[in-house]
Amino acid sequence: MLAHLKIRNLALVDELEWEPHAGFLGITGETGAGKSVIMGGISLALGDRADKSMIRSGETQCSLEALFTLPHPEELNRRLEEAGVPPCEDGQLIIRRIITPTANRQFINSTPVTLNLLRQISSGLVDMHHPEAHRSLTSQERQLALLDAFAEADTQREAYTTAYRAWQEARAAYRNLLESEAANERELDFLRHQVEEIESAHLTAAEADSLEERWQRARNSTRLRDTALPIAAALEADEQSLLPRLRQVVRHARELERLDAACATWLQPLEECVEALSEVAANAQDYVADLCTDPAELAELEERISTLDTLKRKYGAEVDTILRHLEDCRAKLANIEHRDERLAELEAAQQARKADVLRAAAALSSARRKAAPRLEKSFLTHAAHLGFRQAHFSAQLTPAAEPGPHGAEEVEFLFGPNPGEPLKPLRHIASSGELARVMLALKSALAKQDDTPLLIFDEIDANVGGEIARAVGRKMLELGQDHQVIAITHFPQVAALANHHYLISKQTEGGRTVSHLHEVCGEARVSELMRMLGTTGPTARAHAQELLQSGS
Repeated sequence: MLAHLKIRNLALVDELEWEPHAGFLGITGETGAGKSVIMGGISLALGDRADKSMIRSGETQCSLEALFTLPHPEELNRRLEEAGVPPCEDGQLIIRRIITPTANRQFINSTPVTLNLLRQISSGLVDMHHPEAHRSLTSQERQLALLDAFAEADTQREAYTTAYRAWQEARAAYRNLLESEAANERELDFLRHQVEEIESAHLTAAEADSLEERWQRARNSTRLRDTALPIAAALEADEQSLLPRLRQVVRHARELERLDAACATWLQPLEECVEALSEVAANAQDYVADLCTDPAELAELEERISTLDTLKRKYGAEVDTILRHLEDCRAKLANIEHRDERLAELEAAQQARKADVLRAAAALSSARRKAAPRLEKSFLTHAAHLGFRQAHFSAQLTPAAEPGPHGAEEVEFLFGPNPGEPLKPLRHIASSGELARVMLALKSALAKQDDTPLLIFDEIDANVGGEIARAVGRKMLELGQDHQVIAITHFPQVAALANHHYLISKQTEGGRTVSHLHEVCGEARVSELMRMLGTTGPTARAHAQELLQSGS
């Protein structure tokens, strides 16, 4: 349920905090007092698009905060965690929006989120109805969803949806291959040429990493050898080179150390120096010996470099990219060369997925056929309470030519408010008052199956008479036993039935018009009902008190 709502600087509202109760809540007030602002605030908190015109005149931003308490938040927490949003603590979901002239920001549980994610998360929290919204009932997709909800066929519907998607994917794969033109010989030759060109190069990432370095060394081998040889010669070529002379010095040092052991500490670096220089001399000699001076080997490296450059220019700057292109070409060749075999495989997969769909559709259709008569009976019971005492209603199921996204049949809700008249689809009901009552009867029939915590009815009692309005109020009072129900109404017969009655009013403060919302009880509630009745005096007071007593 909605446990807390805070609105700042939205239209006529400068600051409003509301902690609505559970059950059936009625909101009343004079026309223009700001009732629509309250509903607009809730809609914005749920993700409705906002613009700067909503900001209260003279202010730089408006903000909204809604706190929902959820008895079973497990599924919602799973969706929040998948989106990287902290789960609800103690079942509390906090939504906050800030609207400025240049940007809008939204938060769930103190975490910034996109507007699209806010809409997804809040989609199951509130079911909002106003006079024009009932037209959604005329959608056959919506009617199927209502029938499935009444049938408690969530498992069957989910299984069908999964099977249907798999079937559509298999059909698309089959059709794409079937409808594509067979590759001509030129295309085949081109693919084969690419595969052969890359395969013949025997590329490896390891070779590519060292090839450039090896080629540069071979290309400069003469200069490298001429530079390295003097190093080796200077260190150790004859008796006049550095290392033989240093070794002679080391022999004198050892003799000195034998005569005076105290010299050992400062003579030790001599031997380390000779050892290090010997290693340098050996490495220099090995380096010279390993240098490529064979013209044939250099030519081979140059040809290898040229081959690699050509492949990079054609198929990608990296060896991994070239090898991926090779795999793509092989796959295309396989599809073309084995097209008939692949078609047979895809057709078999398509038929297998269709069989899955038909099985899932049969289970879903069975649940719908069993539920339709029960929905019809339950609807008529509730419709009778709303003034349709001799109405007729049918949930007509018609098999589809082939299974569709929502099952193997279509549904049409047919309604006849008066005896002797033919049943007509709901979309042919012209009266918004009648359609509102039809919607309310359906909601009442689905009260136990509908897990939406908050239902909002914005003047759905418009265009109905006093007695019917009271029947509408009683039906919303019944819905309040399973849901939190908020109703904006101009009918005293409806407001008197609410478990809690709130009054929204506008006043002038400091030269500005502001709206206030507060609960009315006792004499204040009687006075508000009298205002709604449009009369004053003892008779009006008695009428208002009678309305309250009959609703208690």
